[in-house]
Amino acid sequence: MLIDLAGKVAIVTGGGRGIGREIAETLAREGVRVVTTDVRRELIDGLTATFAANGWEGIARNVDVRDASAIQALVDEVVGAHGRIDILVNNAGVALEGPVETMTEESWDTSQDINLKGTFLMCRAVIPAMKQQRGGRILNAASFAAIVPSLGGGAYASSKAGVHYFSRVLAGELGPWDITVNAYAPGMIPTELNHFAERAPEEQTRLLDTLSLRRWQDAREVANLICFLCSDLAGYITGTMIDVSGGKLATQIPRAAYERAAEAGEYAF
Repeated sequence: MLIDLAGKVAIVTGGGRGIGREIAETLAREGVRVVTTDVRRELIDGLTATFAANGWEGIARNVDVRDASAIQALVDEVVGAHGRIDILVNNAGVALEGPVETMTEESWDTSQDINLKGTFLMCRAVIPAMKQQRGGRILNAASFAAIVPSLGGGAYASSKAGVHYFSRVLAGELGPWDITVNAYAPGMIPTELNHFAERAPEEQTRLLDTLSLRRWQDAREVANLICFLCSDLAGYITGTMIDVSGGKLATQIPRAAYERAAEAGEYAF
């Protein structure tokens, strides 16, 4: 049983770095014509060079997901060039932290505008094309914070919980056209935003202790899930949020299993 995405057309937002870049490159390796967006022009230039060096089909555009007119222009360009949009991956996002008491309105608004409103604007723009072709896959980046939020993450958690429930509503609305809509919740992947792998050893230990699979996640593991959800193999999965966090807090104290294994001589910290 093979996942075959060859010839499909995808838009991936926030694809200049981190998880988004891994998603864009993984889809391209599978034969997808990938249109990638990012707000940082230097990242777009780097991605364009990578695609050219590997002979992958795709273009990269400097687009802010808060800009409805720029989004519509992008979608019109893609439909004009390819006649269709099969996949939309709303990966673009920010993680602004701080206690509610001292959080600025600007931080709150930025979180909601990029993480949630940006997802809405992108979805709204591709719906007509997907309806016309009577099919499509929409994947929206939520977060484990939408399940169990962190202190200081009020703006981020609320925006990602919004993405989760927005995705469920949209899945219901688009079902008659065989368009599936799902959210996904990555785990702890060291990125430029969180610097997980660069933190003090004791802080890394505390974070890893929350995982059933006690290691940092590789962005490729999220990209592989995206490939599956984009494929015909996932045609009956819609309206859900898939937790791809390595069993983060699946049990109350995940570290206990590792301690027991260490006592038995079967694991070494």
